[in-house]
Amino acid sequence: MAPVTCSTTSSEIRIGEVEDVQELRRARPTAVPERYVRDTNERPALSAILPSLHVPVIDLSKLVCGTKRQSQEEMAKLTAACEEWGFFQVINHGIETELLETMERVAKEFFMLPLEEKEKYPMAPGTIQGYGHAFVFSEDQKLDWCNMLALGVQPAFIRKPHLWPANPANLRYSPSCRRRDREERILLILISRSLGLSPNYFNEMFGEAVQAVRMNYYPPCSRPDLVLGLSPHSDGSALTVLQQDTTSVGLQILKDNAWVPVHPIPDALVINIGDTIEVGAIIHPGFLLHLNPPPNPLLIDATRAMQVLTNGRYRSVEHRAVTNRESDRLSVVTFYAPSYDVELGPVPELVNDQQPCRYRRFNHGEYSRHYVTNKLQGKKNLEFAKIQTSY
Repeated sequence: MAPVTCSTTSSEIRIGEVEDVQELRRARPTAVPERYVRDTNERPALSAILPSLHVPVIDLSKLVCGTKRQSQEEMAKLTAACEEWGFFQVINHGIETELLETMERVAKEFFMLPLEEKEKYPMAPGTIQGYGHAFVFSEDQKLDWCNMLALGVQPAFIRKPHLWPANPANLRYSPSCRRRDREERILLILISRSLGLSPNYFNEMFGEAVQAVRMNYYPPCSRPDLVLGLSPHSDGSALTVLQQDTTSVGLQILKDNAWVPVHPIPDALVINIGDTIEVGAIIHPGFLLHLNPPPNPLLIDATRAMQVLTNGRYRSVEHRAVTNRESDRLSVVTFYAPSYDVELGPVPELVNDQQPCRYRRFNHGEYSRHYVTNKLQGKKNLEFAKIQTSY
């Protein structure tokens, strides 16, 4: 999901009846309406799964303040993880467990509210702010087994205060949240270094970051073999930070044409690295999460925008969410992207005769509008940026 931009006119979109999956589960525990039943080739039960594979683990404290040898070893692991996986876990990031637990508790409290309370903040068809289903554009489109609350955070002009829930009270965005610029740019500096670029290359390239937050709630489903919690896609943002609970395994990434489950680790975050990686300070609604090293893990995924900037060297990764028969699942996701005014394209230093330019230059605001006005469908949206060649 790309950060929030201008929306399609909702009156022009007909999405048909979209049932709230929590209410559906309460009223008819064994029912799975036809709009949620995936076509045979999309059903998770028929997909190739590689449960024995595990994403790489990077120790951030060794990268930032370890010995020279430790830093070099972790940097080599970071580079390999970005090139070969796109996903990796980071340990020793220093985000306090209490902050993560509070964010999870507050998000869960919102989803447990009565439906009439949540519907005070409706997500209009064709938009991606408010409560409901995002990326639905037609009456015959298959739906995800998920309820969402999505909100614009930064800059102020994308924020829609009337869609920020009043209950729970501490879910409201607090103006006292401040970025820790030095900490926020740590991973961006590390990614620049891993590519052989100057440490501040990406920091200097982008303007004010765009940030949005989305909370996903996946109720149990009586037929998890027939539905998906979230359709396969790669993220259009530059950086995505995902916090998932540990009740069940839901996130899967596509590697070598098979799906690899990402097993939750207590206090873990899932982060997609893209063209702007101002990650040290992660702004959730009302909370400031910051980097100071003790032992909590992050999970990082190199997203589509970074794929463009690195000319395909660091590839974005297709991922999806599956459901569970007995357990619910919650995730809180923060999206980061460059200023809408920024022109994006492959870094010149990463284009040569052996690696010819694969992507055109484009305006980030233009691409964001393209992303949020199309349904999630693998990596299809990346065609927007590719240079078309004829043979």
